Parts: sequence; C-alpha cells; structure tokens
Amino acid sequence: MPNCMFSPEAETLSQDSLKMLQNRRLIETVRFVIEKNDYMRRQFREAGLTDAADFRGLDQLADLPTSSKEDFRKTYPLGMCCVPAETLREMHMSSGSTGTPVVMPYTAGDLEQWAECMARCYVMAGSKPGDPIQITPSFGLFNGGFGMYHGARKAELFIIPTGSGNTERQVKLAKDFGTRIFTGVVSYAVRILEVMREMNIELPQMKLGIFGAESFSEGMRKRIESELGIQSYDIYGMTETGGVGTLGMDCPARQGIHVWEDHYILEVIDPATHKVLPDGETGELAVTSLTRKALPVIRFRTGDLSKIVSREKCACGRTHLRIAPISGRTDDMLIIKGVNFFPKQVENALMEIPGVLPHYQIVIEEIDGVRDVRVNVEAEEGVTGYLVEKHLKERLGFSPKGDVYKPGGLPRQEGKAQRVFYKK
Repeated sequence: MPNCMFSPEAETLSQDSLKMLQNRRLIETVRFVIEKNDYMRRQFREAGLTDAADFRGLDQLADLPTSSKEDFRKTYPLGMCCVPAETLREMHMSSGSTGTPVVMPYTAGDLEQWAECMARCYVMAGSKPGDPIQITPSFGLFNGGFGMYHGARKAELFIIPTGSGNTERQVKLAKDFGTRIFTGVVSYAVRILEVMREMNIELPQMKLGIFGAESFSEGMRKRIESELGIQSYDIYGMTETGGVGTLGMDCPARQGIHVWEDHYILEVIDPATHKVLPDGETGELAVTSLTRKALPVIRFRTGDLSKIVSREKCACGRTHLRIAPISGRTDDMLIIKGVNFFPKQVENALMEIPGVLPHYQIVIEEIDGVRDVRVNVEAEEGVTGYLVEKHLKERLGFSPKGDVYKPGGLPRQEGKAQRVFYKK
C-alpha cells in the first residue's frame, strides 16, 4: 500500500539509521537540558548522573528518572524552560484536576518541528496541496486548533479555521467551501453527522477525518466512517510533547500508530516500577523528545496505555515503530463489582449492537460506599435495555443497569464529549 510522504527520506530511515540518529540527538538533548535547566539538573543528579559528559546515550536512557505532569505543575509557569524568555514565540497549556496548568513554551524552531510532524500526518492520510481543511478545535490556550493550523500551512492546505461550536454553521461552511478534510475530536464528528441530518445536507466532498484529544474504539471508527463516508485517522500528541500530531498517527494500512522516531523516543514501561516492558506487552507510554529546545521532555510518563505492535516496515512504506491505539489511561480504569474495565471497552461493546447510536453515558453511582454503574444509551426503536445489558455482560463480565433513550434523548456537547459521570 504505497502512500505519499511529506518527508520521504526521514520517514523511511532504516531502524539502524534511526537508532544512530536517536542516540546522537538523545546525548545532545540530555546534555543541553542539564546545562540549561536547574530543576532538571537536580533531578538527574539525584538519579546519579552528576556530569553531563558522562551520559552515553540510548544504553543509559532507562537509568534516567521519569517525569510527569507534577514536574510541570511544580515549576509553573516556565521553571522547566531551557531557553531565554526572549526567544519564545508561542505557548499552549492544559489544566488538570489540580487546577494548576501544564504549560508548553515554543521557540520558532519548536513551532517548525510541530508543523513538520503535523504535515507528515496530513500527507499520510492522503491530503494534497490546496485541499480544503476544516479545523474545529478551538484556537486558544489548548493546542489543538493551532497545531492543526501550523501543520496545514506547512502542508499547503486551504484552511477553514472555524474553531469550536455553532455546529449548524460548521455544516454550512463545510458545504459552501467543499471541505475535504475534517479535524477535531471524534465525538464532535458524531454531532456534525447528527446536524447534517437535521439540516438535510450531505457533504460528499468530505473524505478524511483526523481525530485527536480523545481515544475512540474501533467500533466507533467504523460507525463514523460508514455514516459520514470518510476515512478516519487517529492522531496522537499532547501538550507535554509539543501538541497534537507530534508523536504520530495511523496510516491507511491500519497497522498501528506510526511514531515519529526521528523526533521522539517512545518506551512502554510498567506504571508501578517504571521498568521498560518488552514489545507486545501493554504498559504506560513514556516519551523523550529529541528535537525540541524550549522544553524537551525526558521519559515523560503520559498516563496512556498501549503497546509496541511492530518495528518492521509498514505496508505504507514507513519504517518507524508502530504502537496500538491507546486502550485507556492509568487513571481512568474503573473497578465495578470486582471487574476492571476502561470506558473505551464499553464503547466498543455498545457499537457492536445494531441500532445503538454513538451517544452514551457511563454513570458511576456510589451508595453507602458501594459502587455500581449505569450505562445509558440512545438507540433506534426495537433496542431494549435487556439486549444492551446482555451484550455488556458478555463483553465486560457483569450486568450494568441503564436506560435506553430515543435518538436525541441524551445531552449534547459541541466539543469533546463527557462519557463518564459520577453520582453519589
């Protein structure tokens, strides 16, 4: 399955060449961080690396300490920055449950690196210069809108920068300008489809959907592709790695998410011990950036769960390693009646039921210290609660309560959907 590439030489490097490149860039990055940042220097010294010149590269990577969102929060706003403030050109941030934001600053070179990674993703999906691309993530502190924008300019696409919200206008603009590429969160694509039907509008020119910021099941992917008539892609990246698309995306071969190994080293580690796990074993992804200057992360614990599926050349021709789609997060596993599961598993099971629609709620109830779960779904006529409960019992190992609503019966969000709710 040959596929166009934005940077053919870089995207087809042999594994030996990639390792040599990674080794050189890792040494440069670790020494740069130790030289330029007091906080990181202390972290490395506590781990036993007292002299930057002693670091030898990939063989010592697993000996370095991991980092996490807590490091960003402790050093807010720019305590982990490695360059003078006057060289910064942009910043984005995300906030977590503590309310303390995670800030990522960018130099001009970092923005160029981001654009390069995003452009690779667009071209990998099949975009061509001049293609109309509709960017629905917001243009603000969150990195989604700007990341899609920087990459689209690099790939020479025709940008329709709608931002978030006002779904009827989104649909009208997509029709008026012949949107070929739609970007956003996958749950918003579901909302777009719903409004298209309400407005009796079809979008035959829309061919590609690039979705990030929330994981989605294979069942949801198939449902969206079938009903929107598009080919969808799972793009990967986060604030701490430099934004959407920085880590990679899946290709038309559907053989895993390609990781841009010339820019990042990815490890799969045990969440408890931080030990590196062998290929094929699921664990937490840890990321080391190799080409960023303002704030390079070293062994950043993403919280995302996945595994390495292959280091062999893909059918698309790319040679960088591939990981499985994100199966969940270390902090979103639910335990109900002794059964462990992730929200994504519920979604996948629901999408297997004919007539069940892509709108659902997982409601965690706690009564007198005992947890139970309700799964509310929207469905077409004929789908019963018994049918839903029976199928979830077969897939998850327990029988959740829940209600079946008519289409449109559950609340809607304009952007990223909330799937899990807690009720006491």
